[in-house]
Amino acid sequence: MLIIATLLAFNIGFSQKKITWTDLSHIKFTEKFFPAYDTSFFVPTFLPPVKALDGKQITITGYFLNIDPKGELYILSKGPMSACFFCGIGGPETAIELQFTSKQLFKTDNIVSVTGILKLNATDVDHFTYILTECKGQRIN
Repeated sequence: MLIIATLLAFNIGFSQKKITWTDLSHIKFTEKFFPAYDTSFFVPTFLPPVKALDGKQITITGYFLNIDPKGELYILSKGPMSACFFCGIGGPETAIELQFTSKQLFKTDNIVSVTGILKLNATDVDHFTYILTECKGQRIN
């Protein structure tokens, strides 16, 4: 019984995969018109290395961005706020929407390591291309 408990604890403790921003760069975009918005958006096609991460628990490090005054939308970015996706540096693959289990006290541009379940989003233009659910974070700096 002790052996089974030890194996389960080991598996749970090490089941997440630590990834880098390079791992998320295996993606291609094509323009698609959305009548509901009367405009076109770039829609992602996830290549096999990224598809393999869908639904998996991952850990990634980046810059924490709180872009919502109500504190309801958090983002992890490859670069700091001054060099993020919204400023035209990098593409949608350099930002991840974070859905934490509780309100966060991190500040914009804190470097954090975040663990959560990765969801690939190719259809909902109201959300980011990458979404990390059930997030837990740890400040690095």
